[in-house]
Amino acid sequence: MPALVLILALTFAASPFWVPDFGGFDGDQFPVPQNDPAVQPAGYAFAIWGLIYLWLIIGAGFGAVQRWGAPDWQPMRAPLAVSLAAGSIWLPVAVHSPVWATLLIWAMLIPALIGLWRSPRLDGWAAAWPVGLYAGWLSAASCVALGLLLAGYGITTERTAAWIMVTLAVVLALLMQRALERAPTYGIAVIWALIAIAVQNGFDVKSVGVLALLGAVLMVRPVVGAFRAENLSPRGHD
Repeated sequence: MPALVLILALTFAASPFWVPDFGGFDGDQFPVPQNDPAVQPAGYAFAIWGLIYLWLIIGAGFGAVQRWGAPDWQPMRAPLAVSLAAGSIWLPVAVHSPVWATLLIWAMLIPALIGLWRSPRLDGWAAAWPVGLYAGWLSAASCVALGLLLAGYGITTERTAAWIMVTLAVVLALLMQRALERAPTYGIAVIWALIAIAVQNGFDVKSVGVLALLGAVLMVRPVVGAFRAENLSPRGHD
């Protein structure tokens, strides 16, 4: 399993090379075109993927070399492998179908959250922290994708979809970060996404950007609490 996680982390990181021109869903892929959707973060935010890919590879490599048989690493590995396997094919799917891509990103998120929850308390820099960053971004991205479907298929207006799904992202992230009481990178990734949504929409009081900014502010306290809990935790590995 440690070798499989490392291989899947590598294939996941390599997936952009298979679809090099992908820049997000094309607005015309939806029955109701989504050319400037309110739920989507500003483009710069997607640069976080570079850090996610690299950190997952480093963590998986450390786990394979230094923690091959460590019992506290084992519960994380199976769900993380499932998430990375789904992630490895996400881009080719997204090019052809936003619907299937949305289902797939939720299929990435759920096992990623399970893996994060089961991650070892020691070696946080190599386990919980990279997985937390990954799962945090997926928490926001999954809600964004669902918001695009709601508006893109005329189920709600674009603005209503944005308000609903940003609220869902904030509630999900708050519950997860508070329950974890560690892995502050999870909340940091969500804050990054929420601020980018605020930047995309502006800060008018009627804009969903204000809701996103408020969500980012609310996330600060549990993230700080997670940092403090990490600092109080024992270091090293038995």
